[in-house]
Amino acid sequence: MRTQSIRNRLLKFTVLIPAILALSSGCAVKNEEIIEPAADVTNETTTGQVRKLIQREIKGAGNPPRISFGGKFIYASTMLPRFYERNNYHPVWSDDKGLLPQTNAFISIIRDADKEGLNPADYHLPEIHLALSEIHQHKVVTASNYKTYGESLNPYGLSKTDLLLTDALLKYSSHLLNGRIHPEIVDTAWMIRHREMDLTDVLRSAIETNQIEENLKRLLPENPVYSRLKDALAQYQQIAERGGWPMVPEGSKMEKGHRGDRVLALRARLTASGDLSEEYQQGEYSDLFDKNLAEAVRRFQRRHGLKPDGVVGPSTLAALNVPVQKRINQIELNMERWRWIPQNLGRRYILVNIANYELYVVEDNRTVLKMRVVVGKPYWNTPVFNAEMTYLVLNPYWNIPETIFAEEKLPKIKKDPEYFSKDNIKVLTGWSPNAEAIDPSTIDWSKVTEQNFRYRLRQEPGPGNPLGRIKFMFPNPYHVYLHDTSQKHLFNRVDRNLSHGCIRIEKPYELAEYVLRSDPSWTPERIRKAINKGTTQSVRLPEPIPVYLLYFTAWVDDDGTVEFRDDIYQRDRALEEALRTTPQTFSSAKNAM
Repeated sequence: MRTQSIRNRLLKFTVLIPAILALSSGCAVKNEEIIEPAADVTNETTTGQVRKLIQREIKGAGNPPRISFGGKFIYASTMLPRFYERNNYHPVWSDDKGLLPQTNAFISIIRDADKEGLNPADYHLPEIHLALSEIHQHKVVTASNYKTYGESLNPYGLSKTDLLLTDALLKYSSHLLNGRIHPEIVDTAWMIRHREMDLTDVLRSAIETNQIEENLKRLLPENPVYSRLKDALAQYQQIAERGGWPMVPEGSKMEKGHRGDRVLALRARLTASGDLSEEYQQGEYSDLFDKNLAEAVRRFQRRHGLKPDGVVGPSTLAALNVPVQKRINQIELNMERWRWIPQNLGRRYILVNIANYELYVVEDNRTVLKMRVVVGKPYWNTPVFNAEMTYLVLNPYWNIPETIFAEEKLPKIKKDPEYFSKDNIKVLTGWSPNAEAIDPSTIDWSKVTEQNFRYRLRQEPGPGNPLGRIKFMFPNPYHVYLHDTSQKHLFNRVDRNLSHGCIRIEKPYELAEYVLRSDPSWTPERIRKAINKGTTQSVRLPEPIPVYLLYFTAWVDDDGTVEFRDDIYQRDRALEEALRTTPQTFSSAKNAM
C-alpha cells in the first residue's frame, strides 16, 4: 500500500511539472498541453519508462523534428530521430539509478563552447538545466548537485534530458566537424570538400567509454593554426574581461617627438593589446612619443597589415580603435572557416591567403617558402577553392578574356591604331586551337562591340606579357592560376587587390624550382635557360601538389603573433550576418548516420 501511495503521489506531481516550468519561464501552458502519464509506462523500470517516452517524442517530432518542452517547441537536429531509431530508443544518458557520470562532463563542455568560438546557447544549455530539475520529485537538481538521487526518479525529466543532451551532442559534434553553417550560404561557388566522419560512431564511443572530451577533440581541425587561434581567442577574451582597451582620441597624426594626452592614451592602448611592454607604460616621460612607443606602433602596424612607419595616421588610428569584441568576433569567424576545410591539408601544399596577399609553401606544418601576391579586385575577386597543381608553362601566351577585352582593351584600340604592335598582340580568327592570325587593320574597330566581336586577342610571350615568364596551372572551373607579372612594383603596395582574379606572385622562379625539385633534370639553370629561349613550353610536375586559395582575416604566426587583416571582399560581414540570421536548428554536417 505504501508503494502504491508513493507512486500515486509521484504521478500527480509529474503531471504538474510541465505547467510549473512553463509558468516559471513565462510560457503559459493550456490544459490540453499537459501530458498525462501513459498506462503502458507506469509498471516498468525507470529505463523502460524513459525508453517509451523517448519513442513517443521521436515519433511525434515531425520533419524537421521538434522537441516539446515547457509548453514550447525546440528545433532539433535532423540526425536525432535516426540516432534513436538505430538505438531502439534506449536512453543514452541514464539508467535505473539516474543520470550517468558523462552527463556532468558534457554539460561542462558545452558551457565552455565559447572557447571554440561557439555559442553555448546553441546547445540547449538553459533547457537542459530545467529538464534536470524535473528528474527528482522532491529535490530541484542543478548542474552542481544533480548526482544526488532522490527516492524516486521522474521518467519525464529523464526522457527530456536525454533528448536534449543527445541533440546537443549531435549539434556540437557537427559544428566542430563542419562548422555552424554551410559555407555555400555565404559563397555559392564554394568548392572545398567538407571533412567527413561518422558522427554515430563518435557519439556511441563518447558515451560508452565515458570519454566525451577525447572523442570530440578528434573532430577539431588538425592544423596548428586553429589551435593557435583558439589560444588567441582566450587571450582576447581575457582582455575583454579586463575592460578592453581605451580609445585613442581623434586628431592629427602622431609620431616620434610628440607629447600630450593622446600619447598617454596611445601608450595605454598598445599596452592593453601587448604591443608595448608594461615597463614602458609609466614613467617621467610617459606622455612623450619616444622610440619605444614608435617601435610598439610599428609592431601593431605589421600585425595589422599596415605600412610599418611608426606614425599614427588615419589608417593606424582606425585600426587602434577597433573594439576588442570586434577582434574576438573576427577570430571566431576565422575559426569557423578552418572547420570548413579538410582535416588534413596534406604533408606539403601551397596556401594563398587572399586577405593577406601572401602565398605560403608548407611542408609538415612548416612554411618553407613565402612570397607576396596580388589578388583580384573587389569586383573581380579571387574565388575560394582548392585544386591540384599539375603543370607549369614557361613563356606563356595571354589569351585576353572577352570581358577584359570589352572593358579595358577595346577603348584603347579605338584610340590608338598602333596598340597591337606596341603590346605585341595578335588577332586570331577564333578560340579554336587551329585559329589563324589576321591583320588587325582589316577590321573596322570603330564598329566593334562586345556583342559582335568574334575574334580572339592573344598577347605573345615576352617581358611585357602580363603573365610574365611562368604560369602555374591547377585546372579549375574559374580558370584561375598563379603567374609571374611584368608589373613587379605592385608588390611594394600594402593593398594588393588589383588583378582580374588570377594571382600574381612575387617569386616565380623560386616556386618553379620548388615544384620541379623532385625531377633532377629540371635544375634551376635549365629552368632559366628554357625561359631565356622565349619559346612557350609546358612542363608537367613530377608529382601534383595541392593548392588552397583561402580567405583568412585573422590568424596566429608560428611565433605567437596574432595577425588581423581588413575584410577586403566583405566576406567577414557576410559570414557574421549568416551566423546571426541562419536558424541553428539542423546539423550543418553532411554526414549521414
